[in-house]
Amino acid sequence: MRESLPLAALLGLRVERLEYGRCVTRMPFRRDLIRPGGTVAGPALMGLADFVMYLVVLSQIGPVELAVTTNLNINFLRKPGEADVIAEGRSLKLGKRLAVLEVALYSEGEDEPVAHVTGTYSIPPPEQRQ
Repeated sequence: MRESLPLAALLGLRVERLEYGRCVTRMPFRRDLIRPGGTVAGPALMGLADFVMYLVVLSQIGPVELAVTTNLNINFLRKPGEADVIAEGRSLKLGKRLAVLEVALYSEGEDEPVAHVTGTYSIPPPEQRQ
C-alpha cells in the first residue's frame, strides 16, 4: 500500500485489522489535518474512508490495483474530537463488476460515529487485471 497509495503514508494511516470483507484502520490525530473551526478536515476523512473501502474490496478479490472508486457519499454527523480517527469498513455487496461498501468513522474513545460513508467500487474484468 505504501508504494501504490502514497497518500496513505502521508496521512499516517495504520491498518489495525483486515479480514475478508472488513477492515479497521486508524488515522492518527495531527494538527495539520485541522480546518478552521477546530475539526478534522473533510478531505482527510474522505481519504481515510476511501482507503478503507479499497482494502475491503481487495480483501475479497485479491490484489487488483485497478479496482477504483466510482461513488463516495459521506455524511458528516458530528465534529471529530482531537483524537485519532478510527474507520470501520465492511462490504455490503460484492458483485462481478461492482462492490458496495460502508464505513463508519469514529473519534477514538467515542461511541457515536463522526461520519457515515457509503461507496461503490468498480472491479475490472479478469482480462484487464494486472
